[in-house]
Amino acid sequence: MTPLHVLILAYDGVEALDFAGPFEVFTTASRVSQRMQPGTAAPFEVASVALAPSDQPVQARAGLQLLADHSIASNPAADVLIVPGGVVDAPMASPETLRWIADCAVGTQIVASVCTGVFLLAKSGVVTQEAVTTHWEDIADLRVQFPKLDVRDDVRWVDTGRIVSSAGISAGIDMSLHLVERLAGRALAERTARQMDYAWTHNTSHPSA
Repeated sequence: MTPLHVLILAYDGVEALDFAGPFEVFTTASRVSQRMQPGTAAPFEVASVALAPSDQPVQARAGLQLLADHSIASNPAADVLIVPGGVVDAPMASPETLRWIADCAVGTQIVASVCTGVFLLAKSGVVTQEAVTTHWEDIADLRVQFPKLDVRDDVRWVDTGRIVSSAGISAGIDMSLHLVERLAGRALAERTARQMDYAWTHNTSHPSA
C-alpha cells in the first residue's frame, strides 16, 4: 500500500497542540501499524509546510519554535491537508498562504482543520456552506464572519466526507484518530490511541448533506 501524504500547515501564531496533536497521531499510527504488520509500508508519511523558507523557524503561540519540512513555494503535494488553528490573523491576511491552501486542497482526499484553522479554510474558499465546527469560544465569530457556513457546536468534530473540522485544541487529536480509522481501520486507530495513552472521544457529527 502506498503511504498517504499527510501535510500539516505551520505559521507564526499556530497553537502548538493543534499542530503537534495530529502530527503525533499520524506518526504514531504509522509506527504502530508496522508493529502490527511487520514488513509492510507505513500507512502515512507526515510532513509540515510553512510560508517561510524551511530553514527559518516558525514561532508557535507562546513562543515554541519549529522548522517546517517544506515551504509553500515548493508546493508539496498532500493526500490529507491539515490546517491547525491558533492566532490566525497573519495567515488570514496573507494572500499567498490563502492561495496555497486553496490550490493544495484541490488535489487532496481530505482537508481537515483544527480549532480556528477553519477560518483559514473559509477565507481561502475551501469551505463555503459546509457543516463545520471550531473552538467553542469562536463559534459566534465564525457564524458572523461566514454566515453561509453550517456551524455546529457541542461536537468534537464534524465529518462531511472530504471536509473534516474539529473543535478546540485537543479535539484535533480525536479528529485525527477518526481520520486514521477512516483511512486505515478501527483497529489501528484504537491501537494508536492506546499507544498514546489517550482516552479517545468518539462523539462526532456526520451531516447527511
